[in-house]
Amino acid sequence: MNQELHFMYLKYARVWIPDAEDVWKSAELAKDYKQKDTALHLQLEDGTTLQYKLDPKTKNLPHLRNPDILVGENDLTALSYLHEPAVLHNLKVRFIDSKLIYTYCGIVLVAINPYETLPIYGSDIINAYSGQNMGDMDPHIFAVAEEAYKQMARDERNQSIIVSGESGAGKTVSAKYAMRYFATVSGSASEANVEEKVLASNPIMEAIGNAKTTRNDNSSRFGKYIEIGFDKRYHIIGANMRTYLLEKSRVVFQADEERNYHIFYQLCGSANLPDFKDLKLARADNFHYTNQGRNLIIDGVEDAKEMLTTRNAFSLLGINESYQMGLFKVLAAILHLGNVEVKDRDSDSSSIPPNNKHLTVFCDLMGVTYQDMSHWLCHKKLKTATETYIKPVPKLQAINARDALAKHIYAKLFTWIVDHVNESLHSTVKQHSFIGVLDIYGFETFEINSFEQFCINYANEKLQQQFNMHVFKLEQEEYMKEQIPWTLIDFYDNQPCINLIEAKMGVLDLLDEECKMPKGSDESWAQKLYNTHLKKCALFEKPRMSNKAFIIQHFADKVEYQCEGFLEKNKDTVNEEQIHVLKASKFDLLVELFQDDEKTSSPTGPPPGGRTRLSVKPDKSRGGQSSKEHKKTVGLQFRNSLQLLMETLNATTPHYVRCIKPNDFKFPFTFDPKRAVQQLRACGVLETIRISAAGFPSRWTYQEFFSRYRVLMKQKDVLTDKKLTCKNVLERLVQDPDKYQFGKTKIFFRAGQVAYLEKLRADKLRAACIRIQKTIRCWLARKKYLRMKKAAITIQRRVRGYQARCLAKFLRRTRAAIIIQKCQRMYVARELYRRKRAAAIALQCLLRAYMARQLYQALLREHKAIIIQKWVRGWLARQWFKRSLAAIVYLQCCVRRMKAKRELKKLKIEARSVEHFKKLNIGMENKIMQLQRKVDEQSKENKSLSERLTGLENTYTIEGERLRGELARLRGFEEEAKSNASRVVSLLEELVRLRKELEATQSEKKVIEDWADKYRNEMEAMVAELKEQNNLLKSEKNNLNRLIQEQDQVMTDKMQKALAEQTKELENDLNEERTRYQNLLSEHLRLEERYDDLKEEITLTVAVPKPGHRRTDSTHSSNESECTYNSEIAESEESSRGREDVTKAPLDMSLFLKLQKRVTELEQEKQSLQNELDRKDEQFQRARARDEEEHKKSRGAELEYESLKRQELESENKKLKHDLNQIRQSMSGIAGASSAAPGSPAYKVLLDQLNASNEELEVRKEEVLILRSQLVSQKEARQHKDTMTEPMPYTEELKNMKDAEEITQAYLTLKETNRLLESQMQSQRRSHDNLVESLRGELQSLKEENNRQQQLLAQNLQLPPEARIEASLQHEITRLTNENLDLMEQLEKQDKTVRKLKKQLKVFAKKIGELEVGGQVENISPGQTVDEPIRPVNIPRKEKDFQGMLEYKKDDELKLVKNLILELKPRGVAVNMIPGLPAYILFMCLRHADYLNDDQKVRTLLTSSINSIKKILKKRGDDFETVSFWLSNTCRFLHCLKQYSGEEAFTKYNTNKQNDHCLNNFDLAEYRQVLSDLAIQIYQQLIKCMENILQPMIVSGMLEHETIQGVSGVKPTGLRKRTSSIADEGTYTLDSILRQLNSFHSIMCQHGTDPELMKQVVRQQFYIIGAVTLNNLLLRKDMCSWSKGMQIRYNVSQLEEWLRDKNLMNCGAKETLEPLIQAAQLLQVKKKTDEDAEAICSMCHALTTSQIVKVLNLYTPVNEFEERVSVTFIRTIQTRLRDRKESPQLLMDTKLIYPVTFPFNPSSLALETIQIPGSLNLGFLTRV
Repeated sequence: MNQELHFMYLKYARVWIPDAEDVWKSAELAKDYKQKDTALHLQLEDGTTLQYKLDPKTKNLPHLRNPDILVGENDLTALSYLHEPAVLHNLKVRFIDSKLIYTYCGIVLVAINPYETLPIYGSDIINAYSGQNMGDMDPHIFAVAEEAYKQMARDERNQSIIVSGESGAGKTVSAKYAMRYFATVSGSASEANVEEKVLASNPIMEAIGNAKTTRNDNSSRFGKYIEIGFDKRYHIIGANMRTYLLEKSRVVFQADEERNYHIFYQLCGSANLPDFKDLKLARADNFHYTNQGRNLIIDGVEDAKEMLTTRNAFSLLGINESYQMGLFKVLAAILHLGNVEVKDRDSDSSSIPPNNKHLTVFCDLMGVTYQDMSHWLCHKKLKTATETYIKPVPKLQAINARDALAKHIYAKLFTWIVDHVNESLHSTVKQHSFIGVLDIYGFETFEINSFEQFCINYANEKLQQQFNMHVFKLEQEEYMKEQIPWTLIDFYDNQPCINLIEAKMGVLDLLDEECKMPKGSDESWAQKLYNTHLKKCALFEKPRMSNKAFIIQHFADKVEYQCEGFLEKNKDTVNEEQIHVLKASKFDLLVELFQDDEKTSSPTGPPPGGRTRLSVKPDKSRGGQSSKEHKKTVGLQFRNSLQLLMETLNATTPHYVRCIKPNDFKFPFTFDPKRAVQQLRACGVLETIRISAAGFPSRWTYQEFFSRYRVLMKQKDVLTDKKLTCKNVLERLVQDPDKYQFGKTKIFFRAGQVAYLEKLRADKLRAACIRIQKTIRCWLARKKYLRMKKAAITIQRRVRGYQARCLAKFLRRTRAAIIIQKCQRMYVARELYRRKRAAAIALQCLLRAYMARQLYQALLREHKAIIIQKWVRGWLARQWFKRSLAAIVYLQCCVRRMKAKRELKKLKIEARSVEHFKKLNIGMENKIMQLQRKVDEQSKENKSLSERLTGLENTYTIEGERLRGELARLRGFEEEAKSNASRVVSLLEELVRLRKELEATQSEKKVIEDWADKYRNEMEAMVAELKEQNNLLKSEKNNLNRLIQEQDQVMTDKMQKALAEQTKELENDLNEERTRYQNLLSEHLRLEERYDDLKEEITLTVAVPKPGHRRTDSTHSSNESECTYNSEIAESEESSRGREDVTKAPLDMSLFLKLQKRVTELEQEKQSLQNELDRKDEQFQRARARDEEEHKKSRGAELEYESLKRQELESENKKLKHDLNQIRQSMSGIAGASSAAPGSPAYKVLLDQLNASNEELEVRKEEVLILRSQLVSQKEARQHKDTMTEPMPYTEELKNMKDAEEITQAYLTLKETNRLLESQMQSQRRSHDNLVESLRGELQSLKEENNRQQQLLAQNLQLPPEARIEASLQHEITRLTNENLDLMEQLEKQDKTVRKLKKQLKVFAKKIGELEVGGQVENISPGQTVDEPIRPVNIPRKEKDFQGMLEYKKDDELKLVKNLILELKPRGVAVNMIPGLPAYILFMCLRHADYLNDDQKVRTLLTSSINSIKKILKKRGDDFETVSFWLSNTCRFLHCLKQYSGEEAFTKYNTNKQNDHCLNNFDLAEYRQVLSDLAIQIYQQLIKCMENILQPMIVSGMLEHETIQGVSGVKPTGLRKRTSSIADEGTYTLDSILRQLNSFHSIMCQHGTDPELMKQVVRQQFYIIGAVTLNNLLLRKDMCSWSKGMQIRYNVSQLEEWLRDKNLMNCGAKETLEPLIQAAQLLQVKKKTDEDAEAICSMCHALTTSQIVKVLNLYTPVNEFEERVSVTFIRTIQTRLRDRKESPQLLMDTKLIYPVTFPFNPSSLALETIQIPGSLNLGFLTRV
């Protein structure tokens, strides 16, 4: 084939060449290949060059490598080049780079064991794959299971899933997940949870049949075929398990690093449990049968916990505790048996020491005698024709016999458990179909292969043959279906190998024959094999270096088998005397294990000895055979069971799962190519590829081919018939017609042709890209040139203008400079002359003045010298004094300042005494204290110096005073000196002496001043240092304050953030609570529907319903009012009496506590009733006082009104009597008493006439009363007016009276009437007061009684539980029943009294209002004036003022519910009537029942309405229009109950008229909750109905359909065809989704759905769309591309546009699409550098880490211009996102329903204006 594609071997073409390490290595052609070349010039990926020599005979070229865009495909058959390296590379890329473990290979699912737990098996993944086509989703074991399930239901044919592979490849896990899928998707047909039992069988079979090996920690050491049975509705009804090839030798021997079966270690791990003390177990390393592998622990597995799982599974499957303990006894006995030591007695005999501890325990557990067991373990019985011998056996044979017994017991136990598991899974319902799951060994080859490997490989040969035939059959069917000429495809047929094994004189036949020989041996059997097959069969070979082995060429590989042990294992012998000892046991379970030995056709396991032992489950269909057939060999048994399995598989439709082990070291996601190729060859995957490649492996529909290769067509090639177009194009592109075939719906290509077409397409696209690049670059260069030319011209123009302007400016500046120079020079010369002249004059003036001053100064000096001497001497004395005084003052200031600073420092220290500041500045405080001590010392020293200085100053002052006195005395002496010249000399001497003293004093003063300056400097330095330290402290303080403020700010921010997070958490908790509550409601509804269905079924099956049977209200709230609760007691008692014969539930404590709670509620209600009576009493007292006051003010008018009312009543009474007499006469005149009987037509007519007359009478009476009250008011107004104008109005009126006596009589009559009314009112008041007092007394007594009862209950609680519950409840039920009846009577009486009082208050209020109005209107009653006679007034009749109520009879309630709810058509109501009309009608009927204070009517109306709504929703729950209609009406009914409840929170939105229509007598708050729950249930049903409609549209419209044509490319798809993205007829598009959304929106708008509720519905719609789309995107590799991201973003923009059109952008729907938007953006952004990774992490905040990584792993280039995401980049993303705290769940929960709320939405519609259409057939309702 490669020679046919020689034209593809051009430079840069990539090929695969063989490699010793990696099996295949990629290389690139460095030079074009020519047909005469003998070698290829290649360049490897590492840059090295290589010459690849071709085979001179075949000249086969190396395999071509597929384009990069095809690498990583879901289906291996989609590859252009189908060969081994392409398959291996594709699996490696998917496994290593994309972390995808599943891949399709035609009909085979290849599963690679990741050795790591992956989050791809949750319920969300199961739901995502449920109902999907196999090619539409990424490969998965769930897809295979779904395909099997769908084919079973569609084709009515049984299915099989064949799971094979090496040990450790993951067969058991794959089978387990397949069964889990069936259990989850199908469910069970009964309430027995069969699917749970099927899954529960897994831990049991793993415990007894799985073990740790060097290749697998949970390796299945047996094969099993599980048939999962289904009924006609395809629900699981049961299962059956068949087992094969149990490895019994593992019970007695384990290799290094291996373990025995898990159950033994689970027992040892639970040895410390109390239940297992009798088993005398210890740690696993203490038993010989469990410690041989020297590795007793499996990482991550706790055997004790696994034991709990196993025991729970046993219990779930119906194996009780006694049987479980029996099983554990047998298993423990096997462990003890392995520790029994056998010692040599001599060379031919052995013995067991007496009182062997382990054998004693074994015998005790098994219930056998120690002597018999110890004897037959060391002896055997030989039988001859005449005698029987008992012969001792040597130690080795005794040990082998012990081990054989252990294996035999375990095999029996294994079979017993399997049988009981099957019994538990068996169903009494007839099985309609089944799906079988086969989990069996794959092909095995080891260094030493024995009988077990021979049987396993024989089974795989049979399975491979069945697989090849099935693949060949499918290929043939596909060709026949497409009408392609069928050419025989050559494929490997392994029938010769099977004949070699099972045919006559085959390997098994010769083995059985040798086993029958008395002295048969392995050597003789090997010689027979050599003689029979060595040179006659090409598949049989003899090893060169061995005469005890043979080689068979299997389909996967050559295997060398060692003959040693074949005969012994095939015979499977055990000492019969040991079995007899066990059969004589007292242990019932052990007897049961061995009781069917005579009945079974063969033993259930192979013989002892050798590495591995096999066990085959017996064929029960051949139970009754002779004892001769009891010795059937293991090989024959296995061949028969294998034949039965093949017959079963051939009768079903098979599905294949091939499990691959990627490496031998269990490293996660590590791929070993050598091991993988071995398994691919062995499991038949490569054979499937070879068969596919031999024919036409690549298949395209005409539409897909046209869409993909449209670029290769010219415009003239495109015809209306796409099939003809494709034919013409292919004939032009591919010259050889044998390379393709045209089918009915598909085009079939030979291998490599699609790659050739892809090359042509890529070349065409590359040429187009080059042309586009050339054109764009030319356009860009020309645009750049034009821009540069225009810019150059503009620059030149501006530069030249700038230069001209600069020249003009230069000329102007030159001329101005000359003028400036001229003026400047003139100014300088003039100024110079002026300065010289002025200087000369000034010099002359100065010289003359100087000379004059010199003369003057000489004269003045002489005159002033004497004065200066005089004043200088005085000034010197004063200056000395001033300086001394200033120094003293300065020293005082310094001292005082130092003291003040010290005091200030103390105050500051006290002011800054903050604890944390002190802690932070402990060292600074010490330093400050040292400095302060130093300052104190300096101050002390300064003080001493100051004192010294003060003393010196005092001395100096004294000396100065003395000197002054002396000076005065000297002056006196001077006076005397004039007279006494002789004394001048002595005075001069004295003066000299005084001068010296003065100089000494001055020098001393200077010293003191120097010291003071020095001290001052030191003090200033010290002060500066202190200031510096203070500033430092202040800065530290400021820093600390700033730090504290920052910490406060940080803490504030943290608190705010924490508060925000806590608020968000609370909101989330609230939403979760709402969701939980609403989920409970939905579950309650489901259970309720289930209950109704069961009830209907029971009713239909048991008997016909009795007349008058009424269904019990199931929607009644548990929080109903007292009246509802008490009224329901009778109904519940009646219904319970009907059920007493069926079941009697025992009384429990919950009922007792409920009754106690009810007592407390009764007390609270009594207290509230007491408060209500007190309030009513106070209101009555205030109203009566107000009435008496008003009565006194308007006594005359009231008397007149009472007279008029009495007269009117008398006249009305006469008229009423007259009418009644007429009616009686008419009734008596009707012929026949039966015709006038109640219920007859005549009686109804008369009754209607009577009602009409009564209504007319009431109207007339009201009109007369109103008219007369107005007349009375007019009279009062006139009297008031005359009183203001004339002093005596009544006198003049009395004068105008004709008869004064009539006036007097009328006055007396009115007075008497008034007194009578007053007496009646007083008696009424007294009776009311008495009634109130009696009620108070009764309430008080009831309260005391309740307290006493509570004390009694508390005492009863101290009794024992049984006595306490029985006594307390009996007593409490009796007491509460009587008490409730009494309370009902009292409450009825009190209600009547309250209603009566309310009516009286209304009458009084009406009287007061009329009297107030009557003061302004004239009265024209008796006593009118003659001047103004009464004119006749024509009073028009007013229309009746309706109160917004509808009256109906009790008998019409069923008719009301039927016409208004059950038979109502929503479409007509929504179009022709006001929205929510049924809700308004129901509420108006409810208002009338409330007006009548009829609690029974209110309750029955609400209950029947709720039940009817539930009934119609159950009947038509899948109709969106019906569900939306009743959701809208239920919400409107709920809003009406709130709006007219009278609560201030709701009534503030009402008008005054609406507030008048509020409910008066009943508080329906509990029923509001019931209606709210009903609305939630309807909302959830609406969402489910909407989801069922949208679900089929979402994937097709949002993902698969190309909204923007031509953007998405179509890639080769392989055998598993995915759904086409081309819109065919019937395919859903985005427009379909938008139309459906418009339909939903218009229907809800027509029904008047609340806007807020509509927003929540739209939000839920968009969440479903986004979640389903994203989930499918995450599970479909073909959808993760750049172009698909563009399509998704466009589709999302269309949805957002729809939201804008409907003004729903703020409903939160857009936010639900955010994960999908970010996933689409992730597909389109760059994915190379670290900056790109950072951008992705910040952008995809709504996606989880697993979702981001999944999208990156699935990203697939559609064109070769795109690049794959590197593994390094994905790891960078994972590293950056590892700190995220999020759910590990991959898929979004599509079943999530946001919690719904019903915000209050009051209606502005007035109830009295509502008209009832005649089309509703509600004529029996009467407006009130």
